[in-house]
Amino acid sequence: MLVSEDSSKPVTYSDAGVDIDRANRTKKRIKYLAHKTFTRGVLSEIGGFGALFSVDREKWHDPVLVSSVDGVGTKLKVAFEMKTHHTIGADLVNHCVNDIAVQGATPLFFMDYLATGKLEPEVAEKIIEGLAEACKQNGCALIGGETAEMPGFYPEGEYDLAGFIVGVTERDRVVSGKTVEPGDIILGLPSNGLHTNGYSLARKLLFEVGRYTPETYVNELKGKVGNELMRTHRSYWPIIRKLLAGECVAALAHITGGGITENLPRVLPKGVGAVIELGSWPVPPIFEHMQKLGNVPQEEMLRTFNMGLGMLLVVPSKKFKKTQSVLDRASEKCFTVGRIVKGDRKVMYT
Repeated sequence: MLVSEDSSKPVTYSDAGVDIDRANRTKKRIKYLAHKTFTRGVLSEIGGFGALFSVDREKWHDPVLVSSVDGVGTKLKVAFEMKTHHTIGADLVNHCVNDIAVQGATPLFFMDYLATGKLEPEVAEKIIEGLAEACKQNGCALIGGETAEMPGFYPEGEYDLAGFIVGVTERDRVVSGKTVEPGDIILGLPSNGLHTNGYSLARKLLFEVGRYTPETYVNELKGKVGNELMRTHRSYWPIIRKLLAGECVAALAHITGGGITENLPRVLPKGVGAVIELGSWPVPPIFEHMQKLGNVPQEEMLRTFNMGLGMLLVVPSKKFKKTQSVLDRASEKCFTVGRIVKGDRKVMYT
């Protein structure tokens, strides 16, 4: 315990803005929520210095771990203004799950990092509830994380959130895109809005150029702006798992920051490119409205937003009917949006 030079009154950590007791009470609730996601592989309790997880060697013959880390970006700014925190956790988990699913990985466990100026137990609990619920839905365990209280570092009422995920696949089942070749067909799975990307531009267009507030009802959107922006980032793992089981895909691309323009080339081998046919899928009204508000060039829209396609599948032509059958049985909408051609790992639009 420190004592100030000008006073005999003891100075504590709480005086500096960090309430350890409050944080501990919050962590107890977090522990309860995390326990509900535990799977057989979890070997440790919440609260240790490190989290332990065992890969089932009876289930996995030659396992390869696949990991990813990400955040939610400036979508958080919308959440702060709307005081809507329960969906942010699901946004983060689903984004990370999709990032490893495209390489064929089954999600195993997830860890989060939540940092704020002053820890608000109710807000933290809402966020963790979303994390835990999404982890459970995706079949992965929330096995640990960090809750950091940093007075003076974040504005009042704001926080940052990041996540780390680990999954597993067989070495010979990694989806790498190396077999992609000219003639393969590109299918698109619909997004649920912006997901978690392009919010800096979206906020500028809607709140500065359009002068809307989150509560503004916009006829073109058939709803309020805030509700449209807070649509949850969708998890594609349930349908990807079925496609992998049927050995249907040569490559998968999660359409996040950079849009189709920059994400599809990440899974293309040398010597091939992609042709995407504009107009081959329905573009949600939010994208068309934002483009009109700011007179945004089409090229800029396509390299910033997902434009209504959250996941692209590259399917060998001989597997096309089988893939359609898998998608139909799962009641999954899809659109034939392009094809693979000879090229230099670039996307061309027609």
